[in-house]
Parts: sequence; structure tokens; C-alpha cells
Amino acid sequence: MEKDTSPMLLVNNLQDDEPSSSSRDKMKAIEEWLPITSSRNGKWWYSAFHNVTAMVGAGVLGLPYAMSELGWGPGVTVLVASWIITLYTLWQMVEMHEMVPGKRFDRYHELGQHAFGPKLGLWIVVPQQIVAEVGLNIVYMVTGGKSLQMFHDLVCKESCKSIRLTYFIMIFASVHFVLAHLPNFNSISGVSLAAAVMSISYSTMAWLASAENGIKPNVQYTLKASTTAGKVFNFFSALGDVAFAYAGHNVVLEIQATIPSTPEKPSKVPMWRGVVVAYIVVALCYFPVATIGYWTFGNEVEDNILISLSKPTWLIATANLFVVIHVIGSYQLYAMPVFDMIETLLIKDLKFKPTWILRFFTRNIYVAFTMFMAITFPFFGGLLGFFGGFAFAPTTYFLPCIMWLTVYHPKKFGWSWFSNWICILVGVLLTIVAPIGGLRQIIIEARNYHFYS
Repeated sequence: MEKDTSPMLLVNNLQDDEPSSSSRDKMKAIEEWLPITSSRNGKWWYSAFHNVTAMVGAGVLGLPYAMSELGWGPGVTVLVASWIITLYTLWQMVEMHEMVPGKRFDRYHELGQHAFGPKLGLWIVVPQQIVAEVGLNIVYMVTGGKSLQMFHDLVCKESCKSIRLTYFIMIFASVHFVLAHLPNFNSISGVSLAAAVMSISYSTMAWLASAENGIKPNVQYTLKASTTAGKVFNFFSALGDVAFAYAGHNVVLEIQATIPSTPEKPSKVPMWRGVVVAYIVVALCYFPVATIGYWTFGNEVEDNILISLSKPTWLIATANLFVVIHVIGSYQLYAMPVFDMIETLLIKDLKFKPTWILRFFTRNIYVAFTMFMAITFPFFGGLLGFFGGFAFAPTTYFLPCIMWLTVYHPKKFGWSWFSNWICILVGVLLTIVAPIGGLRQIIIEARNYHFYS
């Protein structure tokens, strides 16, 4: 059939193309301004230290406490199983980043929309991701404030006046009122690298200092609680603590979005190389801290291992300072996707202009909000368990598996089918029981707590 080249048809085609071309240019300009997609020159080692910063955070300090609520056998089993499951689900997300030729799923919710549909994908992913990332930023505010307080108390000892935790959280937050204005992921690479080095350093210090202290007199390895109800609820909370420790999935697609990609050299190759290095580092940090910390203090260990350690003073003070530096980087790493969501909503949906003034107000308001929540609810152990189960278990343990089953449809009862359903069952169980234990612990800690004290 002869192709119709009438003037009227050509005009219609031109009119159809013009808005589309203009719209594409406008969308491209917006994407180049937004934090996640504005820079794509990351290297594989960016992936490595970003993932170390995202993973090895405040959660590692609570692992000996989780062991005291789980016991030796269940504790080691849960740690190893979580390492294997989360490495598998992280591999799935790296693979799915570019599963559609010519398209990249730069954000967790974009992958969710592809798997579940444009509207349902948003409702499934975005609330969980927001709770996870905002919750983690609140916990990091608490961690940074408490570590600053411990550093102050160890250095000053009797010569300094006691200062409220509230003020230390405010001091920690003041740094973020400045750093929050770094525009994108690659701009925080230096901060993230420093944070990754610090996380390895203080984790090593924690287990070395535990080993140096040696086993405490009359140490007990029985479960921390004495009643049956207490043991059960503490077990639930400990599962949340472990889930919290493996929380890097919430930013993995956003990290991968910073790596350049071509059909010949897809981003999944350098990204996966960085993930493998990061998970080796995770194992070298998590397992010694959890096992040696529990071996040293038994069921008397605190919810932050550095609180249990008292000597050598200089080493513990340095470790706390390293924690502060690390959580500064981790806070920014998890805040960046939140900034991206807020700015996307304001620009694309509410039609605000992409200006520095917009960023100044939105990012400062966000930092102020997380600071206020941290000052109001500074319950480190309970927050780990609650957020670990409520937010991190879904996005880390089983949501990638559901997406994989939905998109790839592996053969029923095959290896892939079975492994994904096992992860889903484990993740759903965590999501149900861990928040219960974490919430109970928050209630117990809050009994004698005076707000803003």
C-alpha cells in the first residue's frame, strides 16, 4: 500500500510530535535537576562504599543485644540466613534495574510501578520506602546525639557539666542543615566514603575492645528476659534489630542510577562488583561484633555495644566519634531519595519551579522534622526493632522477590520459584512479629522517660 503523504497528514503528525518533543525536553531538564538522576558518572567503587555506608550503620551496634535476646544457636542462624537472603534480594534488584531494554528503573517505586502497575506500584512501594528512610534518619539522629554525648562524657569525665541528650541531638542536626543542600548522590561521595571508613573502623574497635575486656565475671548466656512473655517479645524485637541491620535495599536502585550504562556495558556489572565487596565488608563487621560482643557481656550487654564498653577509654571515645562521622554520611545517603520524592512531587505534580529556594526550605524542614522526632522519642533499641520489622523487612526481604515472580514468572516449583517463596515467607513473618516486640520495648523504655529531658 502506498504511504499517505498528504499535507494535512504531515501537519497533523507535526502537531502530534511538537508537544511530545517539548514535553520530553522539559522532563529531561527536570530529571537532570532532581537528586537521583542529575549525575551518572559513578564508578563501581562508588557502589561499594555507598552500600557499606547504607548497610553498616547503627544496626551493627545493636547486634550483640539482639544475640542476647535470641541466644547462641538462633542468633547465629538468623544472622547468617539474613546475610544470604538479603544478598540474594539485592542481586535481584541490581538485575531488574535495566530489565527493560532502553529503560532504567532509577527509583524503587519505578520498579514497583513496572511490576504492579502505575498506581498500585506507588501505593505498595512509596509508603514503605518513606517509612524506612525517614525512620532510619530519625534513628540516626538519636544515634548521632547519643554517640556525641558518650564522647563528651568519656573525654570530660568529672571535669565537665552534664548536658542533656536533647542538646547533643540538636548539635548533630546542625551539621545536616548544611550538608542537606548537597545536590545529588555523587556530590555526597566524599561524605559517604568517610562514613564507610568510619563504619569499618568503629565496628573493628567494638569487637577488639570487647575481646580486650575479656569475659565478664559471672557472665550468663541465658535469654535476657526472665518470663515467657518477655522472652517471646524480646525474640520478636531481636528479629527486627537484625532486619534493621540489613537495610541497604532502600537506596540500591538510586545508587545504581548514578552509574553510567550502555548496551555493551550495563550498569549492573560494576554495581554488582561493588555490592559483593560491600557484603564482604558487612560480614567482616557484623559477625565479629555480634558474636564477640555477646561472648564478652552475655545477657547484660546494652542495646548499643559501645555503652557496655568502658575501657580502654581513649578507644571507646574514638569509636563514638567515628560513629558520629559515619551516621552523618548515612543520614545523607538515606535522606537523598526522600529529597528526590519531595522535589518530584513539588515540581512535577504541584508545578513549583526547580530553584535553590525550593530546596532550601524543603530540605531544612525535613531535617528539622527528623530532629524533632529524635528528641521526642530517643529510644534506640526499641526504634531498631520497630522500624526493622515494620519498614525494612518488606523492602529488604520479600518485596524484591514478589517483583521477581511478577515480572519473570519463573517455573513453578523450580529453584527460583522455591527460593523466592521462602524469602517471602520469612519476610512476611518478620514484618508481623518484629514491630510487636519493638513497640513493646519502646513502651517499657518510655515508662520512666521525661519528654525533652
